[in-house]
Amino acid sequence: MFEALFSSASLEWSTPPEFYNKLNKIFRFTLDPCATAENAKCKKYFTKEQNGLAQSWKGERVFMNPPYGDEIGKWMKKAYEERILAVCLVPARTDTAWFHDYCFRANYLVFLRGRLKFEGAKTSAPFPSCLVIFYDTVLGKRRVALNEFGKVVVL
Repeated sequence: MFEALFSSASLEWSTPPEFYNKLNKIFRFTLDPCATAENAKCKKYFTKEQNGLAQSWKGERVFMNPPYGDEIGKWMKKAYEERILAVCLVPARTDTAWFHDYCFRANYLVFLRGRLKFEGAKTSAPFPSCLVIFYDTVLGKRRVALNEFGKVVVL
């Protein structure tokens, strides 16, 4: 069943619950804009049919693990342009246009050590991952920093 996770047959990589829970304790997320009913991490979420790209994220604290295919650039653009707190779990594909256009503009980039084992997978992902953190200090009056252990904290 999960063989597709390690091929181009699947664009969805479900976030490991323990990884999400650590981030959620820090950021207190309110919206998962690209989810399914089965893998949604927040009470409020948008499915593919609801098209999170077409929805407003205003006033939300967003956790986003977007589909990892050709559409990922659109999701990163949306997270960047919404001017809200958005924490994005994405593959660390530093050679791609979307990474240069949006990730390098983030307030923080956190490259994860090792490879994540996504929910339901038998082995770790075949690619490195990173957290891309956007926030607007004017609109949200939030500051984010990394502590000495590389953990993200809200100040």
